[in-house]
Amino acid sequence: MNLSNMEGPIVSLGLMSGTSLDGIDAAVIETDGEIVTDIGPSLSIPYPDEFRAWLKAAVERAAQSNSLTADATLIRELTSLHIVCINKLLDGEEEGGKWKRPKIIGFHGHTTLHRPELRITQQIGDPIQMANETLIPVVSDFRTLDVKEGGQGAPLAPVFHASMLRSKSRPVVIVNIGGISNITWIGPDPNDVIAFDTGPGNGLMDAWIEQTTGKRFDEDGQLSAQGIVDQSVLDTLLDHSYFKLKYPKSLDRSDFSINALEGMSPSDGAATLLAFTVNSIVAGLKLCPNPPEALYVTGGGRHNLTLMSQLSVACPCQVHPIEDEGWNGDMIEAQAFAFMAVRSLRNLPLTFTNTTGARSPISGGKLSYPAG
Repeated sequence: MNLSNMEGPIVSLGLMSGTSLDGIDAAVIETDGEIVTDIGPSLSIPYPDEFRAWLKAAVERAAQSNSLTADATLIRELTSLHIVCINKLLDGEEEGGKWKRPKIIGFHGHTTLHRPELRITQQIGDPIQMANETLIPVVSDFRTLDVKEGGQGAPLAPVFHASMLRSKSRPVVIVNIGGISNITWIGPDPNDVIAFDTGPGNGLMDAWIEQTTGKRFDEDGQLSAQGIVDQSVLDTLLDHSYFKLKYPKSLDRSDFSINALEGMSPSDGAATLLAFTVNSIVAGLKLCPNPPEALYVTGGGRHNLTLMSQLSVACPCQVHPIEDEGWNGDMIEAQAFAFMAVRSLRNLPLTFTNTTGARSPISGGKLSYPAG
């Protein structure tokens, strides 16, 4: 079966393992690579605690060494967990759902190192193992070609964001608050798209909460709501050289740390890091050509009520969760990789000069078929 010759919409399944180390999202859509014609089922599974610690240690080692190394056993286990997620989702559909079996899988893998200035980016996972065990062709390795061509290799979702909001009055912005925060600005012309990482998202806050309270995250923003922002520490965090760079630009999870918060109470530290996220997003908006008419928030950060409240106060426009447009904000990244898998099949560009800094629009991804 030659998928690249298929015409019309294709049922595609996308997978995303976020930088916040929470787990795996899987989502099914139907798309021709230009528009989404239908939205299918989705599912999230958390990483087991032991595996999460194993993966976290691997990410930290990669950041310290700036080298593309990963344990083969870890890669195999990470892929197996993704396959478990796929099978749970598809089994549920076969028991009574209306959706056909996907023709393609978009497999991002897990980013262990992202250093575009060194022409390095690594997402671990084994697409051949996945194709052989699911019997579905897999598109993977979405970032490498862009990085080789001088791009940042991130963010990748803007091409999907522009398709999602093509009917909205513009300019409009999507902010994805995951481990890292990034924005997509869509101008009056739907092809006029700018994107870049703005700074931290949930990653630093989650690391702080885990270190100081033993919990995984600040549920509903309750702890940060009780704290007082340390302006001196916040100013130090905002003085990072990244914020002086022009876009396109992107971040690795390890580019920021919680070291500056040493000695602070859990609540004050949480409040200060939340303010850091909000301030860096607002600073990013100021870099855009024109202020947006509306801002839509995706990713886990929109569940933090304190974060959403402070973002609404700080932003120069109305702030909405993406659910106001009928989308599931927890699944946008997984849906984006389902969308990009089809674009890759059809050799449509995934990245552009104003989204990653690549010299020209670039398609990407590698296609792996099941054996035989």
